[in-house]
Amino acid sequence: MTSLNADPKLQPLLTELGELIRQARQQAVRAVDTIQVQTCWEIGRHIVELEQGGQARAAYGKNLLTALAKGLTAEFGKGFDATNLRHMRAFFLAFPIRDALRRELSWTHYRTLLKLDSDSARQWYMNEAATQNWSTRALERQIGTL
Repeated sequence: MTSLNADPKLQPLLTELGELIRQARQQAVRAVDTIQVQTCWEIGRHIVELEQGGQARAAYGKNLLTALAKGLTAEFGKGFDATNLRHMRAFFLAFPIRDALRRELSWTHYRTLLKLDSDSARQWYMNEAATQNWSTRALERQIGTL
């Protein structure tokens, strides 16, 4: 029995099909990243709105993230601890217009951007990371050098 790789006539087709598969996988990763970013933004929005709607905000707010983290982690597993919920809240506050978010960036990119104090710097790095296709490490490196 002959291997497909051994037949030189099939190599162009294998190359083309391989590229299609790689592109599809990349698109799937992008779609998952986009949905995760949107979900984190929505969670942050809900937390902010719940906090602002409460009467005894100070007393209620102390336990809110801990209680939410406990319930969400029990049902959905890791990724919903109080620290990450704080990040989601900060994410919504730092990027209040969901449509202005860049689809090219992952949740890890946005968590990195939250470390910046300046809104203008955050916007600049967000746009550069998206247009230059920076990985999270590249974004961290760029932020660290300036």
